[in-house]
Amino acid sequence: MLKKIGIGLLVILLILVAFGAYLYRGNPADLSTEATEGTDPTIAEPEAERFPTVAIAEPVGWPDDATPEAAEGLTVQRFAVGLDHPRTMIVLPNGDVLVAETSSPPREMGGIEGFIAKLLFSRAGAAVPSANRISLLRDADGDGVAEAKSTLLTEGLDSPSGMAWRDGVLFVANHDELLAFPMPEGATEITEEPTKLMDLPAAGNHWMRNVLLSPDGSKVYVAVGSASNIGENGMEVEEGRATIWEYNLETNRQRMWAGGLRNPNGMDWNPASGEMWTVVNERDMLGGDLVPDYLTNVPVGAQYGWPWLYWGDNVDSRVDAPRPRFLAEYTRKPEYALGAHTAPLGMVFARGGERLGSRYANGAFVARHGSWNRKPPAGYDVVFVPFDERGNPLGKPLEILTGFLTGDGKTYGRPTWVAIDANGGLLVTDDTAGIVWRVISPSAEPSPTVEPLKRATTPTRSLRGSSATFQSDGIRQDAVRAAPKN
Repeated sequence: MLKKIGIGLLVILLILVAFGAYLYRGNPADLSTEATEGTDPTIAEPEAERFPTVAIAEPVGWPDDATPEAAEGLTVQRFAVGLDHPRTMIVLPNGDVLVAETSSPPREMGGIEGFIAKLLFSRAGAAVPSANRISLLRDADGDGVAEAKSTLLTEGLDSPSGMAWRDGVLFVANHDELLAFPMPEGATEITEEPTKLMDLPAAGNHWMRNVLLSPDGSKVYVAVGSASNIGENGMEVEEGRATIWEYNLETNRQRMWAGGLRNPNGMDWNPASGEMWTVVNERDMLGGDLVPDYLTNVPVGAQYGWPWLYWGDNVDSRVDAPRPRFLAEYTRKPEYALGAHTAPLGMVFARGGERLGSRYANGAFVARHGSWNRKPPAGYDVVFVPFDERGNPLGKPLEILTGFLTGDGKTYGRPTWVAIDANGGLLVTDDTAGIVWRVISPSAEPSPTVEPLKRATTPTRSLRGSSATFQSDGIRQDAVRAAPKN
């Protein structure tokens, strides 16, 4: 009997060891990151995973004498240090820089899955309590270092991320609401109560709510990510998510601008075409080569297929929710792939006045936060996507900042957000290191203004209803008309 028990325990032990080895090895990528980038990326065959591949680079912080590696001709320095998990930032007309020191709201995750998820977030440096603070950084002498740092705002903040300022009003998106704070230009502290503009779906897997003002300042756009990977918790909890909202400041009404975007983040207006563009984090657990995260334009009424479809009409067979009729007919293919699992967050277009050299004078800067579930890791860098004179992306992304990974499974920091400062430098937040980096070419003159295209505009119409209830061929035709190609 003891012998049988011993053999049984040995078998169980061997099974556990084999299972642990399987989880440790995961499902390594077969393709390079470069193969899943650009205007014509390789779309691999899906390899559905029951357990995610886990390859988290543990943040260890930057040594005092170390910096990221800047591309040839560029230099990088610390613009600000000692921040508490800085994520998003904006530059005000007077040159002041606002930084949101923030993290996710408390995550309610039960069971074994929740326990493992919390361990992963902790290892990645993402489980820190939210400071719920917006700080003001001021570089008065223009030497590329913020010599003044002050707390602009703490009251009324709950995992804030998106920010925008115009005409004495600071717009801030908490994870669950969009607020407007009175803030005169040059102010160093906000004490007045905000106006609540709209509720937002709270928290979820993707808690950041990023903000963009329309060029005329009459509308606010808010990006809201999904609450899940592929709707596995039911599509009811995804109501109002995986979308970009438009709030009209003149009518105080909101509508869905576009849908099917699993986790949209940085948004900006293409200076050549006038279109809204965004970066999107795609779904997980289809292998290390799927699905490419992307950069794309977002016409009114656009639909990008999540969770049922990816990269155009590719079907995700794992999704249990019934697929809306005609979804494949009106789902758009993204314009530009940023690599599978690179996790792009911040994005900003070059518009003119940047001092990084002619190579980076027309296109978009993107901070790729870095993978947690790809072997080998991808992202952990800042890249530049070149555009042509008609406002279309081309080629492969160019490296701006690298060297965030240590080479031994750890990372010094994680690039998160990008902005252009008043003197033409590129600012990059590094959330786990608490640093804002500044990149510039010391010898470069300010780049010329990117000229808008002169062309007749085609009226576009928005789609009626939510992305889950489109039913008619007529609506599909509206989607085609609302999605002109350059």
